[in-house]
Amino acid sequence: MRKIILFLFAIAVFTNCNNSNNGVPVVAFADAFEDNTIAQAKQGFFDALKKNGYSEDQKTIEVIYRNAQGDIPKLALSIKYFISKKVTLIATNPSLSTITAVQNTKEIPVFMMVSPSPQLMNVVDASGNVPANLFGVGESLEYIDTSFSLIPKLVKPKDGKLKVGMLFNQSEPQSEEALKRIQQLATQLDVELVSLPVNSTADVQLVTQSLLTKNIDAFFANPDNTIFGSFETIVKACNNAKVPVFTSEAGLVSRGAVAAYGADIYQWGYQAGEQASVFLKNKNTNGLKWEMVKLRKRVFNPGAAKQYNIEIPANFEAVK
Repeated sequence: MRKIILFLFAIAVFTNCNNSNNGVPVVAFADAFEDNTIAQAKQGFFDALKKNGYSEDQKTIEVIYRNAQGDIPKLALSIKYFISKKVTLIATNPSLSTITAVQNTKEIPVFMMVSPSPQLMNVVDASGNVPANLFGVGESLEYIDTSFSLIPKLVKPKDGKLKVGMLFNQSEPQSEEALKRIQQLATQLDVELVSLPVNSTADVQLVTQSLLTKNIDAFFANPDNTIFGSFETIVKACNNAKVPVFTSEAGLVSRGAVAAYGADIYQWGYQAGEQASVFLKNKNTNGLKWEMVKLRKRVFNPGAAKQYNIEIPANFEAVK
């Protein structure tokens, strides 16, 4: 009996020590997959926290980080682990993490980044209300128009009508919404759009190769998680076929796209971090709501532009 009591006591002490953070806020951060571009948002988020006095170095926050490596069940388990630890807030990057978080908790504040608007993620209720615990920074699809419209200005068709190819993820609502928007825009611009569906990153190489057999003049990288996770595969296939890649994500230009008009991924995370800092200071979410991304920029890849003899407008900034 005495041994059982001692054993239970030891468990209680261990549990208490394991859950104790001496009153320091616990910041949980969930990445859905490994990606150099979305990693910039994470850096921006924690830089904003540090600027406002919250960092592990200063012992003013405790950080719990999980990367699901593209495994959806693992992502769900990570979010549930955060909830079991009763963390102060959950930072989510990108949309898959955001959706998973708001599906699993209605109490812990969720600060999103590299995510579309709640409406595009289909996380609003029947009345169109955003989850009460969803904050951070999202994006609309309007900026895609500027990026896609750039293609007919810079790329000459091989013959006849300009033909642009793209992939879309059938399982991501924002990807399908982007496709609908681009289809309408292509019609207005007298561009032939050739689109093929993918279900996961595992499909991308084969479907990209299939798309390239359609004699496309350019490839447009639709802003979704599958494209982020498979971008090098897409760029390599397109370069081998001598097809330039354009995108609406500024962070993908340094990875091989010719040009883009879109959100600065680092600043996207930084903006979310600034909002999370307000919550940590005030210890409540009064007055907070999700925000639209503030900083977008026009960027181009000099190497890619030279490779395809494309003359970039003067108002675009070169990136390495």
